[in-house]
Amino acid sequence: MKITILDDYQFVIEKLKCFEILKNQNVQILHHTEKDVEKLAATISDTAVLVLTRERTAITDELLNKLPNLKLISQTGKISNHLGLAACTKHAVAVAEGVGSPIAPAELTWALLMNTVRKIPQAIEGMKNSKWQINIGSTINGKTIGIWGYGKIGQRIAQYAKAFGADVLVWGSDNSRQKAIEDGFKQAHSKEEFFKTADVITLHLRLTNETFGIVKEEDLTLMKDNSVLINTARAELIEKGSLEKVLASGQNISLGVDVYEEEPIYDKNFELLKYDNVVCTPHLGYVEQNGYELYFSKAFENVINFINGKPTNIANPEVINNK
Repeated sequence: MKITILDDYQFVIEKLKCFEILKNQNVQILHHTEKDVEKLAATISDTAVLVLTRERTAITDELLNKLPNLKLISQTGKISNHLGLAACTKHAVAVAEGVGSPIAPAELTWALLMNTVRKIPQAIEGMKNSKWQINIGSTINGKTIGIWGYGKIGQRIAQYAKAFGADVLVWGSDNSRQKAIEDGFKQAHSKEEFFKTADVITLHLRLTNETFGIVKEEDLTLMKDNSVLINTARAELIEKGSLEKVLASGQNISLGVDVYEEEPIYDKNFELLKYDNVVCTPHLGYVEQNGYELYFSKAFENVINFINGKPTNIANPEVINNK
């Protein structure tokens, strides 16, 4: 079976230790993300197995309709809104789900938070331009860290905040807030209170139909003077265009952003890059050596098991059972 690995624009997958799992297999690795469905389909038309690099390519009914030889999609990490599971089932394509880990994204979130609050990237850039101590950041100690979404990542962020001497305020589902209380943290009683109270707000929600655009422009306008918003979850959680509107209004907040509606971004004139009070990173949340070994080793194991007639971790088993 021909195996195609998509979207390795970092040229790193073949260098992973776990790549040995695919030894002696017919593997092609695509290093360019192709957004045009016709061109992508033509490139992988003879592929039987697709290995996805997280969510870099959307798997739609339109694409699947052009891939008659495709039998398996092996996901690195968990299945999200980029992959239409019903469409895969319709086209008799099995989907093998991978594993996830909160460690790398939680650490990246805290690093981005620290850099944004302390204004470290701006100071570094100033020094590169012969300027000394061009700004004054602030500490985490004594601040209120607002966490929207108290799952595995949110819980880690709460513990980091506690270690730094910050208060934690949680907003989210009833279960999330109850869990936060059990862990010794505070809950917000309304979304309005959450946005008005927190010095730093960090988003840790899964993107679903219910959470799409859940952060509104009016929520952002409630944020305190000198407060910070961090988003390492999904760009689409925030109402389209609202970040740009708030920034253009001159509201005194800072942003730390790791996720974008269209990726990758190669345009140096990208809107968010124009602002001194915004720190952007290129979706590094899950991009980490140990994480890659974890994600791809499981994805490759699922591929080999499928080829050997012993499929594992299939999210739509009816495809296998009906054959």
